[in-house]
Amino acid sequence: MDALRRIYEKYKLDLLSVAGALLNCPTAVEDVLHDVFVGFASQAGRFQLKGSLKGYLAICAANRARNLNRRDRQNSDGQLLVEGKSAQTEPLDPAEVTGRKEQHKVLACALAQLPQEQRQVIVLHVLGCLRFREIARQTGESINTIQSRYRYGLEKLQSQLNGEVE
Repeated sequence: MDALRRIYEKYKLDLLSVAGALLNCPTAVEDVLHDVFVGFASQAGRFQLKGSLKGYLAICAANRARNLNRRDRQNSDGQLLVEGKSAQTEPLDPAEVTGRKEQHKVLACALAQLPQEQRQVIVLHVLGCLRFREIARQTGESINTIQSRYRYGLEKLQSQLNGEVE
């Protein structure tokens, strides 16, 4: 049980970031995290890892988020929660905080407009810090497919954000 707690503490923020960036319902982020770890704990005696544990858990969070989005299509507000880790140690200027919040909102809305497959790869690579090879291995897709989804997703984000984010 102590090992599970250490794993939870180690990967919690990464998984919250992944789930938050993929969910259309920000209130479900903690539920996804909970479901991922309950499922992981229930496999304790049978689990065989093929790749990194972080990659496996991130893919589980992404899959769970995608399933929730499918089930909750009626929630169309398009809001995302992207809870990233901050290296900031000193307080920010209120004007800077406001500017960052606005940029975050614009980025989150643009990310929500991407096709789910592209959005998932971008989130897993950028927020989940997974390499393309790990994403490919965990999803069963070819690395070329993963890289193409990433590239096309970034191009769409760039065109959507053209002039929106400084």
